[in-house]
Amino acid sequence: MNFLIESKQLLEEVGPGHMMTTAYDTAWVAQLAEMLPDVGNKALLWLRQNQLKDGSWGASEFVYHHDRVICTLAAIIALRRFGNESDNALIQNALPALENHLSLLDMDPAGETIGFELVVPTLLKEAASLGILSRRETGRLGSMTRTREAKLSMTPNGLIGRHVTMAFSAEMAGDDGVKILNVNSLQESNGSVGNSPSATAYFLLKVKPGDPQALNYLNNILTNGGAPNVAPFDVFERSWVLWNFSLANLHYKSEYRHFFEPHVEFLRKTWQVGKGIGFSALYTPKDGDETAIVYEVLKMFGRSVPIDDLLKFEEEEYFRCFDLESNVSLSTNIHVLGALDKAGLSSNHPSVKKILKFLGKNKIEGRFWIDKWHSSPYYTTSHAVMSLANYHHGMAQNAIEWILETQNRNGSWGYYFPTAEETAYSLQALTFWRRKGHKVSDDVLLRGAKWLKENASQPYPPLWIGKCLYSPILVVRSAILSALMMVEDNVKKQKSLLNHLSIAK
Repeated sequence: MNFLIESKQLLEEVGPGHMMTTAYDTAWVAQLAEMLPDVGNKALLWLRQNQLKDGSWGASEFVYHHDRVICTLAAIIALRRFGNESDNALIQNALPALENHLSLLDMDPAGETIGFELVVPTLLKEAASLGILSRRETGRLGSMTRTREAKLSMTPNGLIGRHVTMAFSAEMAGDDGVKILNVNSLQESNGSVGNSPSATAYFLLKVKPGDPQALNYLNNILTNGGAPNVAPFDVFERSWVLWNFSLANLHYKSEYRHFFEPHVEFLRKTWQVGKGIGFSALYTPKDGDETAIVYEVLKMFGRSVPIDDLLKFEEEEYFRCFDLESNVSLSTNIHVLGALDKAGLSSNHPSVKKILKFLGKNKIEGRFWIDKWHSSPYYTTSHAVMSLANYHHGMAQNAIEWILETQNRNGSWGYYFPTAEETAYSLQALTFWRRKGHKVSDDVLLRGAKWLKENASQPYPPLWIGKCLYSPILVVRSAILSALMMVEDNVKKQKSLLNHLSIAK
């Protein structure tokens, strides 16, 4: 099976969003065991079967301490409240691991998972009230609680509704915090709270038990009791798949028009003039990151939307991703820069100069970047190369040199260990840079593509950062296919090395 056929098949699969099951959201679903015995008991079984060797829960492929903490806390609370006597051993095995991961939070290179400072104080208090944790563990609450209160003070009228991103982490309200929720304006039109399975499960437990819309939402997105970190994420999946394929110039191929058109039209219709777009058509808040990517995609596919809708996210020193965000997103600014390039703004435009200055100030070792939305610097840095190429040769060249120097001897790339996803990003950046007339050797590209061909199959490690780590499966597959097609097209004399790739689904 060749790349073009696989790309067409992937485009036929794209839709509401395909994501792995996560321990954190599954643990919240497990707390519905009394309300929905069939669903809750399946989730409890999933937790029992997926405790990691060190006793924690979370991503199994590598250790990201924020992920392990939030997943483990949610799991032990669910097992204590709704499990059986044999689950006590699982809980006891988890406690040393939880203590260890709590002590190592500063080691995570991309920082907190999303909403960590909002949700973890609530989880720690609940674990203490259930007799699971001692005062020593809950003593870590101080700084997080202050951060949490500061963020809550910024909400409109002191209430959290669907118009603010904190609804995505509504479970932070806990047993006695429902007063901070705007209950009548919390659910999205699909019955979810923030398109979050965990927030929606909390809503069913503490806010509106038995709510039919929330129940219907969860029944539609669960798989054998397991839950993803977010659902749906239809705009996100479509935009990133199309963005990746456009790098391989598939949008110029007439035989692809039939496959691209429904997705392009979906994005165009979902865009709200004057506001932009969010990660899902069914999610109220709009964000600068998704607005930038969709602007770029629509531009490449011949659709026109106002660049002013993206410029609305501009702040004094950078572009924001979401309103009221605690930490600035570097990748959002990188993607905005790419969109501004597609809009034809020159390097002297004030918005362009602002982003270039911001990126220059936030380089690591002067050569690469890492961001809050992804645990690997190869994601952020590779995208930076492509956005900077027409604006700042020096920064892009330094990033290219870092990518070249960190290639493994077997041809792969990976910040924690070699992965197909990170190798794909690196190959995209290097091939893009070579298209611009810069030197990148055939050997680097071919060794990388050969390794990627041999390691392209699922499962993909969860490198993306939500409330816990996750992997958007089709987005990753599209990046892998894109990278291989880019290399194949660029190094035609070695084309035979790359034939007949088939990515297992």
